[in-house]
Amino acid sequence: MLGRNAGGLFWMFRYLERSENTARLLDTGFRIALTASDGAETEWESIISTTGVREQYLEKFDTFEQAQVINYLLRDKDNPSSVMSMFDGARTNARMVRTALSSEVWEATNEAWMNIKQILARPVSVKNLAQVLASIRQHSSQVRGALHGTMLRNEIFDFARIGTFVERADNTARILDVKYYVLLPSAAFIGSSMDNAQWETILRSVSAFRSFRWLNEAETTPMAIAQFLILDRRMPRSLAFCYSKISGNLRYLAQNHVGELPCLEMAQEAYARLDNCEIESIFDEGLHEFLEASIGGTARLASQIQQDFRFTR
Repeated sequence: MLGRNAGGLFWMFRYLERSENTARLLDTGFRIALTASDGAETEWESIISTTGVREQYLEKFDTFEQAQVINYLLRDKDNPSSVMSMFDGARTNARMVRTALSSEVWEATNEAWMNIKQILARPVSVKNLAQVLASIRQHSSQVRGALHGTMLRNEIFDFARIGTFVERADNTARILDVKYYVLLPSAAFIGSSMDNAQWETILRSVSAFRSFRWLNEAETTPMAIAQFLILDRRMPRSLAFCYSKISGNLRYLAQNHVGELPCLEMAQEAYARLDNCEIESIFDEGLHEFLEASIGGTARLASQIQQDFRFTR
């Protein structure tokens, strides 16, 4: 496959996944803000930091007020990582690789872009925030469903999946980190009812609350939740699951098309570390440090994938 097409598919599905993940982060921040002990802006500041747009945000705003953060992340034209920008990017890349997509995938993408553009035409208020975030998640899921239901399992499918899971691995680590390192007001709250409520909010933000309950009938604990979202290969948003899929899709490309790839070796090494890791050792070494290293490792892997397949953003 030409690098141009590979890059278009990779970034199309990264953008779609990122739009959904931004919606999930906003939902997490909003829910945690409701449980906060005071009215400080730290919750919304942490969301801005987590999405990686803090510097750009501060060029435009001096405070982290709720309405400003919500609309900056959802619809601000000056934010290249806003949900609207992500849907624009996804549709642009879909148009570029349209002949590689089934008609159902293209139509789902185009419909999502049109509907989200209409939804975000006006500022989003707290009153309709939940409905807007649900629509974003729904449209992203519809495109993903069309991909799974209509596309051949070939290199086109592989690049779409690699883009999805690279972005998802990054997001899961960021959501966990924003809870553990930033949103907890102080060490004195660890183990408190506020702490437990915030951890449960994290589960809900990645649609994992019921799945966790099925597997863990005992009392919810931070270590059990972190284990589920980092190491459990049955959980489709866990780091272990994401890296298993990235490795599998890269392995298919290597075996059937291009031979050995440095990015495949990187992905396999990352998955092996997760597969042989215990959650107790992660907490002993520091969960924040582990998550920070994971975010950096995912970024390096994405860069290597682009280098190996000779495409750019």
